[in-house]
Amino acid sequence: MKGYVADIEKLTLENENFRQVLYTGKHMQLVLMTIMPNDDIGEEVHEGHDQFFRIESGNGEVQIDDVATKIKDDDVVIVPAGAKHNVLNTGNEPLKLYTLYGPPEHKNGTVHATKAEAVEEHFDGETSE
Repeated sequence: MKGYVADIEKLTLENENFRQVLYTGKHMQLVLMTIMPNDDIGEEVHEGHDQFFRIESGNGEVQIDDVATKIKDDDVVIVPAGAKHNVLNTGNEPLKLYTLYGPPEHKNGTVHATKAEAVEEHFDGETSE
């Protein structure tokens, strides 16, 4: 089968990894993330990537070009290419979300159990199919 079909809410809520790439296509990538309390993704800018976030559980804050907005479960965030951004967990529980990059950002199959393990492994053209 080409493509990807799964219960994304279940997978996101069960995910314990800081970052786990689930699927990489030529033009889009699906990644699970769990951000621990008082932690964040880390401020970044994707010059050639739009990014979509869907919050499945927890509370936090998204900062886009120095504008902070509170986020919670069921919220979505879209970050346009070139915008400086960060996602912070301001709650007492893990912040669980999934994100879509267009085009892909990370190497296919990347898994980082913790933020400390997260090394930039940029997309190398290898897809899930």
